Amino acid sequence: MNAPWKPGGALRDPFHAFVCDDHSFDVLRAVAAEMGWAPEKVNKGGMRNAVQTLSITASPQILFVDMSESGDPLNDINSLAEVCEPGTVVIAAGQVNDVRLYRDLVASGIQDYLLKPFGADQLRDALAQAQAVFMAPRDAGPERPHCTMAVIGTRGGVGASSIATSLAWMLSDKKNRATALLDLDVHFGTGALTLDLEPGRGLTDAIDNPGRIDGLFIERAMIRANDNLAVLSAEAPISAPLMTDGAAFVQLEEEFRQAFEITVIDLPRNMLINFPQLLADVNVVALVCEFTLASARDTIRILSWLKTNAPQARAIVIANKVQTGSPEISRKDFEQSIERKVDILIPFDLRVASQAAKLGKTMADVAKGSKVGAACAALLNEALGSEDKDGDVRPSGKGESLLNKIDLKGMLAARRKDKVASED
Repeated sequence: MNAPWKPGGALRDPFHAFVCDDHSFDVLRAVAAEMGWAPEKVNKGGMRNAVQTLSITASPQILFVDMSESGDPLNDINSLAEVCEPGTVVIAAGQVNDVRLYRDLVASGIQDYLLKPFGADQLRDALAQAQAVFMAPRDAGPERPHCTMAVIGTRGGVGASSIATSLAWMLSDKKNRATALLDLDVHFGTGALTLDLEPGRGLTDAIDNPGRIDGLFIERAMIRANDNLAVLSAEAPISAPLMTDGAAFVQLEEEFRQAFEITVIDLPRNMLINFPQLLADVNVVALVCEFTLASARDTIRILSWLKTNAPQARAIVIANKVQTGSPEISRKDFEQSIERKVDILIPFDLRVASQAAKLGKTMADVAKGSKVGAACAALLNEALGSEDKDGDVRPSGKGESLLNKIDLKGMLAARRKDKVASED
């Protein structure tokens, strides 16, 4: 019952209680109100009522159950455990003053046992400890460090948001990792839309009230896409400018590190300028580009920025929507200009894109068995690759900018020459 909370679970109440006597009933209602919980969640009835109720409803974060009428406490606790979802912290109360019983109850998963009659102060302390237990990160097996990935498009329209949602979906579905997708395009984000979800007000509320951001806020504000994937996004009115110093975003990242295994941030490139602190703890940056002059220029600029401002992040360069034929810049010229290889090439496939939009699914989900699907699988493996993999920008010459080494005018002239030749 005290297993760590998993983001795929149903929305749970913070508190629920089942008691047998009037005194306990009155004390619990009063203390619950003090703590901001609904007093009506305190119900008459002991263990049997609790088991019956929780068999058809979601378990709360904290459960208080009266065992005064229980003839076999340990067996009843086992019955309760069968209907309690992982993460629920249970406080029991009873009239039996027995150290052996207390030890057995704790060993079976009970957080605390209160001897009746209990006072308000005693109850407050027990509930406060239960809150701390619920909010604290717990070991759910082999410890795996949290990984934060940011997906950035070098230009508008390169498909960075599509890559971000596909990556988050693959991490949750293919790798069974508890994943948070944070769509920071507050006005025009498509993270929820791509997954056929309503964006909700979670991100807007976080920006407006950063002080409210905690584990409970995350649980309630995020929209579940599948058992392992939860989305936080917004669809703010165009008339409402983004008014924040970025504190809310940093706090969200911190809470995600406690509740999820992986965070995927769909990060509009202007956020690098306005909120550079967002990348302070990012492990992997997926830089989505296209084979054009403008994208080559901005790929160089962003890679250079990352090297200075987020040296801990491993950069992955992804060329998206790659079409057959002659691109504006060849892959060879593009790689020479940015002084590193393109890690992943995702081909343009109109059928896959159309099907994904119609079905409300990610590109990776509908592209199974296609070249796009194979490219997405390669992206997933690359994103989860070793942290010490050589993905940083290779150094340029001493005192010379990469931008100075790219012959934009020459490439442009060559492009015009090719165009004239084709017209002739």
